[in-house]
Amino acid sequence: MLDIKWIRENPAALDAALGKRGAAPQAASLIELDEARRSHVGALQALQERRNAASKDIGKAMAAKDQATADSLKAEVAQLKDDLQAGEARERELDEALKHALSVLPNIPLDEVPVGADESENVEIRKVGQKPVWNHKPQEHYEIGEALGYLDFEAAAKISGARFTVVKGPLARLERALGQFMLDLHTAEHGYMEVNPPLMVRDEAMFGTGQLPKFKADLFRTTRQYEEWESELHSAVAAIELSLADEETKQKLVSEHGDTLDLLGQLYQQLPMTNNLWLIPTAEVPLTNMVREKILDHSTLPLRYTALTPCFRSEAGSAGRDTRGMLRQHQFMKCEMVSITDAETAIAEHERMTACAEEVLKRLGLHYRVMTLCTGDIGFGAQKTYDIEVWLPGQDTYREISSCSVCGDFQGRRMNARYRDLGDKATRFVHTLNGSGVAVGRCLIAVMENYQNADGSITVPEALLPYMGGVSKIEKAA
Repeated sequence: MLDIKWIRENPAALDAALGKRGAAPQAASLIELDEARRSHVGALQALQERRNAASKDIGKAMAAKDQATADSLKAEVAQLKDDLQAGEARERELDEALKHALSVLPNIPLDEVPVGADESENVEIRKVGQKPVWNHKPQEHYEIGEALGYLDFEAAAKISGARFTVVKGPLARLERALGQFMLDLHTAEHGYMEVNPPLMVRDEAMFGTGQLPKFKADLFRTTRQYEEWESELHSAVAAIELSLADEETKQKLVSEHGDTLDLLGQLYQQLPMTNNLWLIPTAEVPLTNMVREKILDHSTLPLRYTALTPCFRSEAGSAGRDTRGMLRQHQFMKCEMVSITDAETAIAEHERMTACAEEVLKRLGLHYRVMTLCTGDIGFGAQKTYDIEVWLPGQDTYREISSCSVCGDFQGRRMNARYRDLGDKATRFVHTLNGSGVAVGRCLIAVMENYQNADGSITVPEALLPYMGGVSKIEKAA
């Protein structure tokens, strides 16, 4: 989230940055909302000051036995109380309107980010490694996996529908080996702390990293049917009724909320149930939110976390894209890296994180290229992003396998996560970074296509042999 104070002081800079992203100007409307809120807050403060003064004057009038003046002042105070209550409700509305407007505003790209409309204008930085050469025509991963009998898309469709895959046998072990290899590399050599985080999170966590409210359609959410919690609600109603002091209070409660079912609906929101949680689209969400609403000691930064988790995405808007194989799934494994740092070292940390992700592909002997995303292609919360694209010979193209972004204090502000130096009263918002280290499912695809053999088998990369229990080649079951 951007700072409204910065927007007030730099309206032209905001609109110019939004223009680079292909978005409409927003500064004027945001400043108008902020001025309306600030003006209203000022008026409320004046009302409160008058109420305080009038309350003191009542005491003086009573001491002087001036009942008429005292009565007049009491009436004024009563009216001021009503005005303040109405004004506070309006203040909450104005606060919420400004917060929402800021919450859907994307981050400001760094100056060095290339300006462009879409992915076609991303800029290649470097290529690493060589494309493999065969005497046979390379196959795509799903052709290899189905022929071996270890990828079953039909069974997955029967179980869960489209965009799911059943991976079996030594291919499932290869996928597990990839994830373990990535975790071991990032923890033992790159200094990341391994975390096993929750896979379901609250609204606040999704808001903190920027998935909510703008990208709700891209997410999966848990639900509970009414029948499952009806008995719990009835028990709660009974408990509340028993605790009511008298029949009059009970009737008042029912009159406010309507019949029993309406009352149950109201009480449902108060029950301590893990309902309506979001399935994480990436471990970035729980890892970054580990510092939510904290004030960190500056000397502890940077914090570096990594996690290997399932990820869940609805793939809204991707109908018809990559429908064959495992490229675009509702559920997939990913090894995530997150760094929490300060303003001075964030850019250097971005280069470091990208190098950590690249090292995975180097150890696996996979050819790839690194791209700087243009302003029209970077993510909502990113200031700058590097995409690492691995070569897939079966498709004869590069595909994203990692995306490493520096976000500045955009997420820190949304999470109210701060740091300060020892002995310093002032705090600053943390800077955050996130990157795939790497997407396990896509890495499995890359290994399958780059290590395929003419007979349809797959050679296991040397870096994965310690994790494969003696299996060096994946062949069709006898």
